[in-house]
Amino acid sequence: MSFRLACVLYLLLGLATGISSAEENHDPLDSVMWLEMHKRLLNSEPVVFDDRVDVFAPAVAEDSLNLPVWVDATALGKVQRLMIFAELNPIPKVLEMEPVKAAPRIGVRIKLQQATPVRAAAQTEDGVWHVGGILVDAAGGGCTAPSLGSGSSDWADRLGEVSARLWSRQDYTRLRAHIIHPMDTGLVAGIPAFYIEQLELLDIGGDLISRISLYEPVGENPLLTLDLPKLNQLTLEGRDNNGNPVAALISRESDGEGGIK
Repeated sequence: MSFRLACVLYLLLGLATGISSAEENHDPLDSVMWLEMHKRLLNSEPVVFDDRVDVFAPAVAEDSLNLPVWVDATALGKVQRLMIFAELNPIPKVLEMEPVKAAPRIGVRIKLQQATPVRAAAQTEDGVWHVGGILVDAAGGGCTAPSLGSGSSDWADRLGEVSARLWSRQDYTRLRAHIIHPMDTGLVAGIPAFYIEQLELLDIGGDLISRISLYEPVGENPLLTLDLPKLNQLTLEGRDNNGNPVAALISRESDGEGGIK
């Protein structure tokens, strides 16, 4: 083979590889904001679009203040971080989870400002983000509407109140926790941002089970569903952006009442 022919073949192979790579990394949702999200939220780190990251949500949001979203990245195996974001929200990042001992899946209700891709990104131990998502249509306005609960006369007395339940599911324990908090985005005139920032789940020995960072687009009075190792009791601890604590002792014997701060 001549040197010139070898160079031509090398060039053609390189072009073919580049085309294949571009096709594999093409955004399946064709979002105008994807490249910005990749840069801003995922720090331009390696990304692949991956069907193993399941994002379940209604195709149409009946209530833009409370869209139920379920994310499951267990098919990837070990996951270091799990992130949920709504690209066309004025505040796109919704939630970030460090699974630690928990399964890399979570249910949450979120606010939507308009029709948008809702995505989940799971980072594996090799540093690669695996991204799945779904398009959700919405009438909008969820991020710029005032919270409903803050208009109640007793909301301040119940701030941080936790009700929760643990129950067995096959080889794991499911937790569902409901926390009273307005989760104000700061995008309503005269109402500053006021939201739960972080939650930690600890076993009875004080070891970390999972850590969750919440952001303004999480729905009012957050309702979270997580799958944990087999256990009968855990502690939920956290705080909001004003330093108010969230704390509860949750046990299977409580039968639905997780504990009150």
